[in-house]
Amino acid sequence: MIKAVVFDMFETLVTLFKGRTYFSENIAEDLGIPVDTFRDAWHKTELDRTIGMYTLEDGLRKSLEMLDACTDEAVELVVRKRREGLTDTFNSIPDEIINLLTELKKRGILIGVISNCFSDECEMIHNSKLFPFFDSAKLSYEQGTFKPNPVIFYRMLDELGLEPNECLYVGDGGSRELLAATAIGMKAVQAEWFRPLAFEPHIPCPVMMEYDQAEKPADVLLYLN
Repeated sequence: MIKAVVFDMFETLVTLFKGRTYFSENIAEDLGIPVDTFRDAWHKTELDRTIGMYTLEDGLRKSLEMLDACTDEAVELVVRKRREGLTDTFNSIPDEIINLLTELKKRGILIGVISNCFSDECEMIHNSKLFPFFDSAKLSYEQGTFKPNPVIFYRMLDELGLEPNECLYVGDGGSRELLAATAIGMKAVQAEWFRPLAFEPHIPCPVMMEYDQAEKPADVLLYLN
């Protein structure tokens, strides 16, 4: 019997593809740096940004220092525009998501979230209207580890007091999360409802037909039995 639903955050509960999108190519354009050059330096700090070794600002400074392009003005510009984009993201949560979480609560189902995130995203998650729904939140920036490492899944299970087979994991599939969830014994469902909004090169994960599919948030309720 399913006693908890554990969600991914981005492209599952919220999407980065609504409102003011701000991806690496946008940062590069704002700073006058070739896209591939910036992406290479940005990627080199990604792990440390993900596991809480660097704040977003620290990681950005490190990346720009590699390119001899670090100024306070550049950092402030990028931080501001990322915050604007994330504000749009968390102000655009579909009613269908809130309705799903509300229904799960009514049914006595525990709710968790596991997210790979940077410092600014972590702050937004904590301050969002979603956060009060969560019985457990394991955010990579705070946990010092990230999906698909099973450690972050087991930490959630320990906090919820549940076995893997009592949990349903729902995510778009990025970061090999569905494979990681099923590997420890969870049932996994691929969330498809935000997929039509995504565009290259930022589509997180292809459709994975080996997993059950949820075309809309309410479909998650079909997999609780």
